[in-house]
Amino acid sequence: MPVISMFYGIIVHLYFKDDRRHKKPHIHVTYQTSEAVLALPDGDILEGSLPGNKMKLVQAWMEIHRDELLADWDLAVSGQQPYKIEPLR
Repeated sequence: MPVISMFYGIIVHLYFKDDRRHKKPHIHVTYQTSEAVLALPDGDILEGSLPGNKMKLVQAWMEIHRDELLADWDLAVSGQQPYKIEPLR
């Protein structure tokens, strides 16, 4: 599971060929013991949860990097290595 970005203790990653379970583009996000799966490009929660302030940071980051996230999704589901994406600063 490639890590595509890390910021403020949040780790964002994609799984290779991960288009069967959730049936839509998504990212996996972890923060300490919390985990969530967020839909691309809108940031809707498909599974799990994050603390409120961390979820807002992730959704803001997703808005900024929408096109890059969708391009990385296409790479990952085809089995290719996604690119790193700049963290939220």
